[in-house]
Amino acid sequence: MSIVVAYSADRYGAAALEHAADLARKDRTRLVVVNATLGSSLVDNRFAHDADIAALRDRLVADGLDVVVRHDVVDDVAEAVVAAADEEQATLIVVGIRHRTPVGKLLLGSVAQRIILEAHCPVLAVKPAG
Repeated sequence: MSIVVAYSADRYGAAALEHAADLARKDRTRLVVVNATLGSSLVDNRFAHDADIAALRDRLVADGLDVVVRHDVVDDVAEAVVAAADEEQATLIVVGIRHRTPVGKLLLGSVAQRIILEAHCPVLAVKPAG
């Protein structure tokens, strides 16, 4: 059993990671961090650098968590998160959400919305404080 967090290298991903880590610590369960980007993206500011992922992993392990990090280039980010949850038999997926305009959702879609709709376990959507 595990908790999966859809992590992005921004304040939304940080909020999701903080919530997921707190829950994993409380439940004494594995934390699976998924930081993925589309293979077609030339630049994705939400895809963390390798050094940042290593530091993140080290920090979580130092906090006493059992951590697995998936840092991959994929065809579909939402699908990668849901697949990780299925493979890890997740009891929960945590995802950060941001306000998007209706046009933004139409043109770009919403990874969080797809995860919520396609996941086979509960999904907790969180947003940064303030």
